[in-house]
Amino acid sequence: MDSTELLKKVRKIEIRTRALSRQIFSGQYHSAFKGRGMAFSEVREYQYGDDIRNIDWNVTARFNHPYIKIFEEERELTVMLLIDVSGSTHFGTKQQFKSDLITEIAAVLSFSAINNNDKVGVIFFSNQVEKFIPPKKGRSHILRIIRELVDYKPQQVQTNMSEALRYLTNAIKKRCTAFILSDFVNSDCEQALKIAANKHDVVALQIMDTGDARLPHIGLVQIHDPETGKRTVADTSSPNVQKEYARWWREQQKKTTEIFKKSGVDAAQLFTDKDYVKALSELFHRRGA
Repeated sequence: MDSTELLKKVRKIEIRTRALSRQIFSGQYHSAFKGRGMAFSEVREYQYGDDIRNIDWNVTARFNHPYIKIFEEERELTVMLLIDVSGSTHFGTKQQFKSDLITEIAAVLSFSAINNNDKVGVIFFSNQVEKFIPPKKGRSHILRIIRELVDYKPQQVQTNMSEALRYLTNAIKKRCTAFILSDFVNSDCEQALKIAANKHDVVALQIMDTGDARLPHIGLVQIHDPETGKRTVADTSSPNVQKEYARWWREQQKKTTEIFKKSGVDAAQLFTDKDYVKALSELFHRRGA
């Protein structure tokens, strides 16, 4: 993709996602993702009904009159986006590839974050950490993230999410909100996910395509796994092949759902051929309730 085409695509994504983040998600984002806690703001004279646990005894002793500490929510967050760039995300049977949907959702989350004065950073991962963009604020930083999302060429095609989660745990010292954008195909990451979720607020956004759940009935085909490079011939019209694939897919989804529950991670499924606004809004509502 040449620079002119890249800039046009980045600009198009910015216009759409920035509008969505302002009009739809801004209030929901604020209520769904809390700050790090309460920060000291000021002291004032004690009033009847105030919590005596907030009395500032040093100031009270100095003025011989009770004063209390006033706290405000420490709103600023650090948001980390863990972006799956492995081979399985370059798949789609309807409107777009999974990777295209990942780019748009990442942009929406980024603009929602900076609208709330939060920092945003990114970890691109395959079976290794491909690229780390440290958290920063500002529109120019978000546009850099979108450019990378649009034009990044991964070094590997396989997936090992545990590597990205370990990197997150080690690189980001303070508690952050971390969004994992991945299809979670063949993702064996339960232990690393539990450790990361114990330190950070982790949200799993599973990017799906309706074609993931079934094989098309098109007879003998050569199936290529983009992550392993393995090629096999399968009769997709065979009832046994269809049944076996459907069984494998159900087991994969059941396993993934169990991993989310055991790790205490909020999750949502977003599809390439469906409006993701509703799914994200429902997720934000659940968290903000």
